[in-house]
Amino acid sequence: MNEKKQSKPKAVIVGGSIAGLSCAHTLLSAGWEVVVLEKSCAPSSTVSPTGAGLGLDPTSQRLIESWLGQPELLHKATLPLAIDQNQATDGDKKVSWTLTRHESFNFRAAHWADLHGLLYNALPPDIFFWGHLFHSFTVSVDKTSVKVSVKLLQTNEIIEIDGNILVAADGCLSSIRRTFLPDLKLRYSGYCAWRGVVDLSLYENSETMVGLRRSYPELGTCLYFNLSSGTHSVLYELLNKRFNWIWYVNQPEPELKGNSVTMKVKNDMIKNMHQEAEKVWVPELVRLMKETEEPFLNVIYDCNPLKQIFWDNVVLVGDAAHPTTPHGLRSTNMSIVDAAILGNCLQKWGPENVCSALEEYQSIRLPVTTQQVLRSRRMGQIKQGLSLPDRQPFDPKSATPEDCQELQQKNMPFFDSVPILPNKASYPT
Repeated sequence: MNEKKQSKPKAVIVGGSIAGLSCAHTLLSAGWEVVVLEKSCAPSSTVSPTGAGLGLDPTSQRLIESWLGQPELLHKATLPLAIDQNQATDGDKKVSWTLTRHESFNFRAAHWADLHGLLYNALPPDIFFWGHLFHSFTVSVDKTSVKVSVKLLQTNEIIEIDGNILVAADGCLSSIRRTFLPDLKLRYSGYCAWRGVVDLSLYENSETMVGLRRSYPELGTCLYFNLSSGTHSVLYELLNKRFNWIWYVNQPEPELKGNSVTMKVKNDMIKNMHQEAEKVWVPELVRLMKETEEPFLNVIYDCNPLKQIFWDNVVLVGDAAHPTTPHGLRSTNMSIVDAAILGNCLQKWGPENVCSALEEYQSIRLPVTTQQVLRSRRMGQIKQGLSLPDRQPFDPKSATPEDCQELQQKNMPFFDSVPILPNKASYPT
Protein backbone atom coordinates (compact mmCIF):
# COMPACT_ATOMS: atom_id res chain seq x y z
CA MET A 1 0.00 0.00 0.00
CA ASN A 2 1.12 3.53 -0.74
CA GLU A 3 2.91 4.91 2.32
CA LYS A 4 1.52 8.38 1.72
CA LYS A 5 -2.05 7.07 2.00
CA GLN A 6 -1.24 5.42 5.31
CA SER A 7 -0.06 8.64 6.99
CA LYS A 8 -2.45 10.77 8.95
CA PRO A 9 -3.65 14.11 7.53
CA LYS A 10 -2.14 17.07 9.35
CA ALA A 11 -3.81 20.23 10.66
CA VAL A 12 -1.83 23.35 11.51
CA ILE A 13 -3.70 25.41 14.12
CA VAL A 14 -2.63 29.02 14.60
CA GLY A 15 -3.53 30.18 18.11
CA GLY A 16 -3.18 28.41 21.44
CA SER A 17 -6.12 29.99 23.26
CA ILE A 18 -9.43 28.25 24.07
CA ALA A 19 -10.47 28.03 20.40
CA GLY A 20 -7.16 26.53 19.31
CA LEU A 21 -7.06 23.99 22.15
CA SER A 22 -10.66 22.98 21.48
CA CYS A 23 -9.83 22.38 17.82
CA ALA A 24 -6.80 20.32 18.84
CA HIS A 25 -9.07 18.05 20.88
CA THR A 26 -11.63 17.50 18.15
CA LEU A 27 -9.16 17.09 15.29
CA LEU A 28 -7.10 14.56 17.20
CA SER A 29 -10.32 12.63 17.88
CA ALA A 30 -11.11 12.81 14.16
CA GLY A 31 -7.84 11.03 13.38
CA TRP A 32 -5.74 14.03 12.34
CA GLU A 33 -2.20 14.88 13.29
CA VAL A 34 -2.19 18.31 14.94
CA VAL A 35 0.33 21.11 15.41
CA VAL A 36 -0.61 24.18 17.47
CA LEU A 37 1.41 27.36 16.83
CA GLU A 38 1.35 29.99 19.58
CA LYS A 39 3.38 33.18 19.94
CA SER A 40 3.43 32.95 23.75
CA CYS A 41 6.57 31.24 25.01
CA ALA A 42 4.64 28.93 27.35
CA PRO A 43 1.01 28.14 28.12
CA SER A 44 -0.41 31.13 29.98
CA SER A 45 -2.28 28.90 32.39
CA THR A 46 0.98 27.37 33.64
CA VAL A 47 3.01 30.58 33.90
CA SER A 48 0.71 33.34 35.13
CA PRO A 49 -3.05 32.96 35.58
CA THR A 50 -4.03 35.78 33.27
CA GLY A 51 -7.45 36.45 31.80
CA ALA A 52 -10.82 36.89 33.41
CA GLY A 53 -14.06 35.04 33.99
CA LEU A 54 -16.31 33.38 31.44
CA GLY A 55 -19.60 31.50 31.40
CA LEU A 56 -19.97 28.03 29.86
CA ASP A 57 -23.36 27.01 28.51
CA PRO A 58 -24.66 23.42 28.84
CA THR A 59 -23.55 22.44 25.32
CA SER A 60 -19.98 23.60 25.94
CA GLN A 61 -19.94 21.84 29.30
CA ARG A 62 -20.90 18.53 27.68
CA LEU A 63 -18.31 18.91 24.93
CA ILE A 64 -15.47 19.80 27.31
CA GLU A 65 -16.34 16.92 29.61
CA SER A 66 -16.14 14.53 26.65
CA TRP A 67 -12.67 15.85 25.75
CA LEU A 68 -11.23 15.70 29.25
CA GLY A 69 -11.90 12.03 29.83
CA GLN A 70 -12.65 12.88 33.46
CA PRO A 71 -15.92 14.83 33.36
CA GLU A 72 -15.73 15.69 37.06
CA LEU A 73 -12.67 17.90 36.43
CA LEU A 74 -14.76 20.62 34.82
CA HIS A 75 -17.31 20.54 37.60
CA LYS A 76 -14.59 20.86 40.24
CA ALA A 77 -12.99 23.83 38.44
CA THR A 78 -16.18 25.87 37.99
CA LEU A 79 -19.12 27.27 39.93
CA PRO A 80 -22.78 27.16 38.90
CA LEU A 81 -24.48 30.12 37.27
CA ALA A 82 -28.01 28.88 37.75
CA ILE A 83 -29.61 32.34 37.81
CA ASP A 84 -29.48 35.15 35.24
CA GLN A 85 -30.56 38.33 37.02
CA ASN A 86 -30.80 41.85 35.64
CA GLN A 87 -31.24 44.55 38.25
CA ALA A 88 -31.44 48.32 38.19
CA THR A 89 -29.17 50.44 40.38
CA ASP A 90 -29.98 53.97 41.53
CA GLY A 91 -26.61 55.74 41.73
CA ASP A 92 -27.93 58.47 44.00
CA LYS A 93 -29.80 56.32 46.51
CA LYS A 94 -27.35 53.39 46.17
CA VAL A 95 -30.16 50.85 46.01
CA SER A 96 -30.94 48.07 43.52
CA TRP A 97 -34.09 46.24 42.44
CA THR A 98 -34.75 43.28 40.16
CA LEU A 99 -35.78 43.83 36.54
CA THR A 100 -35.71 40.23 35.27
CA ARG A 101 -34.76 36.88 36.74
CA HIS A 102 -34.28 33.51 35.03
CA GLU A 103 -33.74 30.61 37.46
CA SER A 104 -32.96 27.80 34.99
CA PHE A 105 -29.85 29.30 33.43
CA ASN A 106 -27.59 26.24 33.85
CA PHE A 107 -24.29 27.92 32.91
CA ARG A 108 -21.07 27.46 34.87
CA ALA A 109 -18.53 30.15 35.75
CA ALA A 110 -14.86 29.50 34.97
CA HIS A 111 -11.66 31.50 35.14
CA TRP A 112 -10.02 31.65 31.71
CA ALA A 113 -6.73 30.27 33.01
CA ASP A 114 -8.46 27.39 34.80
CA LEU A 115 -10.31 26.32 31.67
CA HIS A 116 -7.21 26.75 29.51
CA GLY A 117 -5.24 24.59 31.92
CA LEU A 118 -7.85 21.81 31.85
CA LEU A 119 -7.91 21.72 28.05
CA TYR A 120 -4.13 21.97 27.74
CA ASN A 121 -3.33 19.25 30.27
CA ALA A 122 -5.63 16.81 28.47
CA LEU A 123 -3.62 17.16 25.21
CA PRO A 124 -0.26 15.66 24.18
CA PRO A 125 2.37 18.31 25.04
CA ASP A 126 4.44 17.60 21.92
CA ILE A 127 1.80 19.07 19.58
CA PHE A 128 2.47 22.61 20.88
CA PHE A 129 5.04 24.92 19.29
CA TRP A 130 5.41 27.73 21.85
CA GLY A 131 7.17 30.96 20.91
CA HIS A 132 6.19 30.53 17.25
CA LEU A 133 4.78 33.72 15.72
CA PHE A 134 2.66 33.20 12.61
CA HIS A 135 4.19 34.98 9.61
CA SER A 136 2.46 33.86 6.38
CA PHE A 137 1.13 30.87 4.48
CA THR A 138 0.74 29.51 0.95
CA VAL A 139 -1.75 26.97 -0.38
CA SER A 140 -0.61 24.39 -2.92
CA VAL A 141 -1.86 24.60 -6.50
CA ASP A 142 -3.99 21.49 -6.07
CA LYS A 143 -5.44 22.85 -2.77
CA THR A 144 -4.42 19.73 -0.84
CA SER A 145 -1.68 21.18 1.34
CA VAL A 146 -0.61 24.39 3.05
CA LYS A 147 2.82 25.69 3.97
CA VAL A 148 2.93 27.93 7.05
CA SER A 149 5.86 30.24 7.78
CA VAL A 150 6.51 31.16 11.41
CA LYS A 151 9.13 33.16 13.27
CA LEU A 152 10.88 31.58 16.23
CA LEU A 153 10.80 34.39 18.76
CA GLN A 154 13.92 33.22 20.60
CA THR A 155 16.12 33.31 17.49
CA ASN A 156 14.10 35.34 14.92
CA GLU A 157 14.58 32.40 12.55
CA ILE A 158 11.83 31.80 9.98
CA ILE A 159 10.83 28.16 9.55
CA GLU A 160 8.12 26.43 7.50
CA ILE A 161 5.58 23.85 8.63
CA ASP A 162 3.55 21.76 6.19
CA GLY A 163 0.00 20.56 6.69
CA ASN A 164 -3.19 19.61 4.88
CA ILE A 165 -5.37 22.32 6.42
CA LEU A 166 -4.76 25.61 8.22
CA VAL A 167 -7.08 26.42 11.13
CA ALA A 168 -7.13 30.12 11.99
CA ALA A 169 -7.81 30.41 15.73
CA ASP A 170 -5.93 33.69 15.95
CA GLY A 171 -8.63 35.89 17.47
CA CYS A 172 -10.79 38.83 16.48
CA LEU A 173 -7.84 40.65 14.89
CA SER A 174 -6.95 37.55 12.84
CA SER A 175 -4.10 38.12 10.42
CA ILE A 176 -5.13 35.00 8.48
CA ARG A 177 -8.64 36.39 7.97
CA ARG A 178 -7.08 39.63 6.75
CA THR A 179 -5.42 37.69 3.92
CA PHE A 180 -8.84 36.89 2.45
CA LEU A 181 -10.79 39.95 3.65
CA PRO A 182 -8.27 42.82 3.63
CA ASP A 183 -10.97 45.49 3.69
CA LEU A 184 -12.95 44.03 6.59
CA LYS A 185 -13.17 46.44 9.53
CA LEU A 186 -14.19 45.66 13.06
CA ARG A 187 -17.12 47.74 14.37
CA TYR A 188 -16.50 49.75 17.53
CA SER A 189 -19.42 49.24 19.88
CA GLY A 190 -19.37 52.74 21.38
CA TYR A 191 -18.07 51.60 24.76
CA CYS A 192 -15.13 49.99 26.56
CA ALA A 193 -15.05 47.55 29.47
CA TRP A 194 -13.12 47.84 32.70
CA ARG A 195 -12.47 44.32 34.00
CA GLY A 196 -10.92 42.61 36.96
CA VAL A 197 -10.77 39.49 39.09
CA VAL A 198 -10.31 39.85 42.85
CA ASP A 199 -9.11 36.96 44.99
CA LEU A 200 -10.68 37.16 48.45
CA SER A 201 -9.88 33.61 49.52
CA LEU A 202 -7.66 34.89 52.34
CA TYR A 203 -10.11 37.60 53.39
CA GLU A 204 -13.37 35.74 54.00
CA ASN A 205 -14.28 37.95 56.96
CA SER A 206 -13.15 41.21 55.41
CA GLU A 207 -15.47 44.18 55.03
CA THR A 208 -15.33 43.72 51.25
CA MET A 209 -16.42 40.07 51.41
CA VAL A 210 -19.12 40.66 53.99
CA GLY A 211 -20.45 43.62 51.99
CA LEU A 212 -20.54 41.64 48.74
CA ARG A 213 -22.42 38.76 50.34
CA ARG A 214 -24.91 41.22 51.81
CA SER A 215 -25.54 43.17 48.59
CA TYR A 216 -25.31 40.16 46.26
CA PRO A 217 -26.57 37.27 48.42
CA GLU A 218 -26.64 34.71 45.60
CA LEU A 219 -23.03 35.05 44.48
CA GLY A 220 -21.75 31.58 43.72
CA THR A 221 -24.90 30.70 41.81
CA CYS A 222 -26.08 33.95 40.17
CA LEU A 223 -24.92 36.03 37.19
CA TYR A 224 -25.66 39.63 38.18
CA PHE A 225 -26.16 42.37 35.58
CA ASN A 226 -26.40 45.82 37.20
CA LEU A 227 -28.02 48.47 34.99
CA SER A 228 -27.84 52.20 35.55
CA SER A 229 -28.48 55.12 33.21
CA GLY A 230 -26.37 54.63 30.06
CA THR A 231 -24.14 51.94 31.56
CA HIS A 232 -24.12 48.46 33.05
CA SER A 233 -21.84 46.14 34.99
CA VAL A 234 -21.51 42.41 35.53
CA LEU A 235 -20.58 40.48 38.67
CA TYR A 236 -20.25 36.77 39.42
CA GLU A 237 -18.19 34.47 41.61
CA LEU A 238 -15.45 32.12 40.42
CA LEU A 239 -13.96 29.12 42.17
CA ASN A 240 -11.89 29.73 45.33
CA LYS A 241 -13.53 32.97 46.43
CA ARG A 242 -12.55 34.94 43.34
CA PHE A 243 -14.92 37.57 41.99
CA ASN A 244 -15.15 38.64 38.36
CA TRP A 245 -16.47 42.11 37.54
CA ILE A 246 -16.94 44.08 34.31
CA TRP A 247 -18.05 47.68 33.87
CA TYR A 248 -19.03 48.98 30.42
CA VAL A 249 -18.44 52.69 29.85
CA ASN A 250 -19.69 54.65 26.83
CA GLN A 251 -16.88 56.67 25.28
CA PRO A 252 -15.28 57.63 21.94
CA GLU A 253 -13.15 54.92 20.34
CA PRO A 254 -9.66 54.91 21.89
CA GLU A 255 -6.54 54.63 19.77
CA LEU A 256 -5.10 51.15 20.12
CA LYS A 257 -1.45 50.31 19.80
CA GLY A 258 -0.27 46.86 18.77
CA ASN A 259 -2.34 43.80 17.90
CA SER A 260 -4.61 43.71 20.94
CA VAL A 261 -8.00 45.06 22.04
CA THR A 262 -6.71 45.46 25.61
CA MET A 263 -5.46 48.95 26.45
CA LYS A 264 -2.59 49.76 28.74
CA VAL A 265 -3.97 51.73 31.68
CA LYS A 266 -2.19 54.27 33.84
CA ASN A 267 -2.74 55.04 37.51
CA ASP A 268 -4.61 58.26 36.75
CA MET A 269 -7.04 56.33 34.51
CA ILE A 270 -7.68 53.82 37.28
CA LYS A 271 -8.18 56.60 39.84
CA ASN A 272 -10.68 58.33 37.55
CA MET A 273 -12.51 55.04 37.02
CA HIS A 274 -12.85 54.62 40.80
CA GLN A 275 -14.21 58.15 41.15
CA GLU A 276 -16.79 57.61 38.42
CA ALA A 277 -17.80 54.25 39.87
CA GLU A 278 -18.63 55.92 43.18
CA LYS A 279 -21.25 58.02 41.37
CA VAL A 280 -23.00 55.01 39.83
CA TRP A 281 -22.67 51.78 41.80
CA VAL A 282 -23.41 50.57 45.31
CA PRO A 283 -20.44 50.98 47.70
CA GLU A 284 -19.84 47.22 47.96
CA LEU A 285 -19.19 46.89 44.22
CA VAL A 286 -17.02 50.01 44.19
CA ARG A 287 -14.92 48.61 47.04
CA LEU A 288 -14.33 45.44 44.99
CA MET A 289 -13.21 47.52 42.02
CA LYS A 290 -10.81 49.48 44.21
CA GLU A 291 -9.27 46.30 45.61
CA THR A 292 -8.51 44.96 42.12
CA GLU A 293 -4.73 44.96 41.80
CA GLU A 294 -4.49 45.17 38.02
CA PRO A 295 -7.77 46.19 36.40
CA PHE A 296 -7.59 46.26 32.63
CA LEU A 297 -9.57 47.96 29.88
CA ASN A 298 -10.93 46.15 26.82
CA VAL A 299 -12.11 48.07 23.78
CA ILE A 300 -15.33 46.33 22.71
CA TYR A 301 -15.62 45.45 19.05
CA ASP A 302 -17.63 43.08 16.96
CA CYS A 303 -17.98 42.57 13.23
CA ASN A 304 -20.85 42.41 10.79
CA PRO A 305 -21.35 38.66 10.26
CA LEU A 306 -19.11 37.13 7.63
CA LYS A 307 -20.62 35.37 4.63
CA GLN A 308 -17.68 33.00 4.29
CA ILE A 309 -15.40 31.37 6.87
CA PHE A 310 -13.30 29.02 4.74
CA TRP A 311 -11.23 29.30 1.57
CA ASP A 312 -9.89 26.11 -0.02
CA ASN A 313 -8.21 24.34 2.93
CA VAL A 314 -8.01 27.37 5.26
CA VAL A 315 -10.79 27.75 7.86
CA LEU A 316 -11.65 30.33 10.53
CA VAL A 317 -12.81 29.37 14.02
CA GLY A 318 -13.65 31.28 17.20
CA ASP A 319 -13.28 35.04 17.27
CA ALA A 320 -11.48 34.94 13.92
CA ALA A 321 -14.74 33.70 12.37
CA HIS A 322 -17.22 35.82 14.32
CA PRO A 323 -15.92 38.70 16.47
CA THR A 324 -18.69 39.40 18.97
CA THR A 325 -19.48 41.59 21.94
CA PRO A 326 -19.49 39.79 25.31
CA HIS A 327 -23.08 40.42 26.41
CA GLY A 328 -24.49 37.09 25.27
CA LEU A 329 -21.64 35.07 26.81
CA ARG A 330 -21.03 33.76 23.30
CA SER A 331 -17.34 34.13 22.44
CA THR A 332 -15.95 31.09 24.28
CA ASN A 333 -19.07 29.02 23.72
CA MET A 334 -19.09 29.68 19.98
CA SER A 335 -15.40 28.74 19.80
CA ILE A 336 -16.02 25.41 21.53
CA VAL A 337 -18.95 24.54 19.28
CA ASP A 338 -16.97 25.62 16.19
CA ALA A 339 -14.28 23.14 17.16
CA ALA A 340 -16.75 20.31 17.74
CA ILE A 341 -18.47 20.78 14.40
CA LEU A 342 -15.20 21.21 12.52
CA GLY A 343 -13.94 17.92 13.95
CA ASN A 344 -17.22 16.15 13.21
CA CYS A 345 -17.24 17.35 9.60
CA LEU A 346 -13.61 16.41 8.96
CA GLN A 347 -14.19 12.96 10.43
CA LYS A 348 -17.34 12.50 8.37
CA TRP A 349 -15.86 13.47 5.00
CA GLY A 350 -12.35 12.13 5.45
CA PRO A 351 -9.05 13.78 4.44
CA GLU A 352 -9.73 13.32 0.74
CA ASN A 353 -12.83 15.57 0.94
CA VAL A 354 -11.57 18.50 3.01
CA CYS A 355 -13.37 21.11 0.93
CA SER A 356 -16.71 19.32 1.40
CA ALA A 357 -16.05 19.08 5.13
CA LEU A 358 -15.28 22.78 5.45
CA GLU A 359 -18.26 23.70 3.32
CA GLU A 360 -20.55 21.75 5.62
CA TYR A 361 -18.91 23.26 8.71
CA GLN A 362 -19.63 26.71 7.25
CA SER A 363 -23.23 25.79 6.36
CA ILE A 364 -23.92 24.64 9.93
CA ARG A 365 -22.21 27.48 11.77
CA LEU A 366 -23.00 30.65 9.81
CA PRO A 367 -26.80 30.60 10.37
CA VAL A 368 -26.19 30.22 14.11
CA THR A 369 -23.29 32.61 14.70
CA THR A 370 -24.80 35.31 12.49
CA GLN A 371 -27.89 35.51 14.68
CA GLN A 372 -25.94 35.23 17.91
CA VAL A 373 -23.49 38.03 17.02
CA LEU A 374 -26.36 40.37 16.14
CA ARG A 375 -28.33 39.49 19.27
CA SER A 376 -25.29 40.08 21.48
CA ARG A 377 -24.76 43.44 19.78
CA ARG A 378 -28.36 44.43 20.41
CA MET A 379 -28.21 43.38 24.08
CA GLY A 380 -25.16 45.59 24.57
CA GLN A 381 -26.81 48.55 22.87
CA ILE A 382 -29.91 48.19 25.05
CA LYS A 383 -28.03 47.80 28.32
CA GLN A 384 -25.78 50.77 27.51
CA GLY A 385 -28.77 52.98 26.73
CA LEU A 386 -27.69 53.47 23.13
CA SER A 387 -30.07 54.43 20.32
CA LEU A 388 -31.81 51.73 18.30
CA PRO A 389 -34.09 52.30 15.30
CA ASP A 390 -37.01 50.32 16.76
CA ARG A 391 -37.05 51.36 20.42
CA GLN A 392 -36.29 54.21 22.76
CA PRO A 393 -32.98 54.16 24.69
CA PHE A 394 -33.38 51.85 27.65
CA ASP A 395 -33.80 53.53 31.04
CA PRO A 396 -33.79 51.04 33.92
CA LYS A 397 -35.56 53.49 36.23
CA SER A 398 -38.66 53.74 34.03
CA ALA A 399 -38.51 50.43 32.13
CA THR A 400 -41.67 48.35 31.92
CA PRO A 401 -41.58 44.54 32.25
CA GLU A 402 -42.00 44.36 28.46
CA ASP A 403 -38.99 46.67 28.00
CA CYS A 404 -36.87 44.34 30.12
CA GLN A 405 -37.59 41.10 28.29
CA GLU A 406 -34.75 41.58 25.81
CA LEU A 407 -32.25 41.77 28.66
CA GLN A 408 -32.46 38.03 29.31
CA GLN A 409 -29.85 35.61 28.06
CA LYS A 410 -32.47 32.96 27.30
CA ASN A 411 -33.62 35.03 24.30
CA MET A 412 -30.32 34.33 22.54
CA PRO A 413 -31.03 32.46 19.27
CA PHE A 414 -30.20 28.75 19.59
CA PHE A 415 -29.92 29.20 23.36
CA ASP A 416 -31.14 25.65 24.09
CA SER A 417 -30.53 23.76 20.86
CA VAL A 418 -27.40 24.60 18.89
CA PRO A 419 -26.77 22.22 15.94
CA ILE A 420 -23.67 20.09 16.51
CA LEU A 421 -23.71 17.15 14.10
CA PRO A 422 -23.35 17.26 10.29
CA ASN A 423 -26.27 16.20 8.12
CA LYS A 424 -26.21 12.39 8.02
CA ALA A 425 -28.16 12.33 4.77
CA SER A 426 -25.24 13.86 2.93
CA TYR A 427 -22.57 11.42 4.11
CA PRO A 428 -20.15 10.47 1.32
CA THR A 429 -20.49 6.96 -0.02
